[in-house]
Amino acid sequence: MLALYGKPTSINVRKVLWLCAGLDLPLHHEPAPPPELLAALNPNRQVPVLRDGDFVLWESNSICRYLAARAGREDLLPTTLHERAQVEQWMDWQASDLNSAWRHVFMARVRQHPDYLDDARAEASLAQWNRLMGVLDEQLAATDGYVAGSTFTLADIVLGLSTQRWRGTPGSKPALPHLAAWFERLRQQPGFADHVDNGVA
Repeated sequence: MLALYGKPTSINVRKVLWLCAGLDLPLHHEPAPPPELLAALNPNRQVPVLRDGDFVLWESNSICRYLAARAGREDLLPTTLHERAQVEQWMDWQASDLNSAWRHVFMARVRQHPDYLDDARAEASLAQWNRLMGVLDEQLAATDGYVAGSTFTLADIVLGLSTQRWRGTPGSKPALPHLAAWFERLRQQPGFADHVDNGVA
C-alpha cells in the first residue's frame, strides 16, 4: 500500500490527499512521522513524502504527477505534449510565483509568526498575491472552464488549494468572478470538502 507522511493541515499534504480521494486510492497516511524517519526519507526533512514500496518521492507537485500517471489518469495529466505542458506550466507557476507572493502575508496574518509582523511588508505581499490571482482569473476567463482548458486536471488541484488559502487570509481582495465560479465548480470534486474547504487555510 502507498504511504503518505505529513500532517493533514499542510497545504502540500492536502494536495495529495485531495488527489487520492479523487483517484479512490488506498493510502496509509501517517500524519506525524518520527523526525528520524522523515530525515531518512527526505533530505529536506519536509512533508509530504510518498512511499510506494521501495520508491520514495517528495515535493507535492511531483507526487501528484506520479500518482496521476501511476493511475493512468490522462484526464488529470495528459500524455500529449502540448496539453501536458500546459498543465505542468500552471503547476510550476503555483509552486514558484504564487507561493513566493503569499508567504509574508500568510505567515503574518494566519500563522501570526513573530518573524513576519511587519505590516507594510504583509500589505505588499498581499498586493502581489492579489495581482497573481488576477492572472489566474484572466486565464479562467479565457478557458471558461478549468485552469488548463475545459477539463479538471492536476493544475486545478494545486491551484484550488492556493485559492482556498487566498480566500482564508485576512485582507482586502478584488472581486474575481471567473475565479469564484471556478472555485464553485471545484466543490463538485470528490474530497473537496474534506481536504480543501475544511476550515484550514
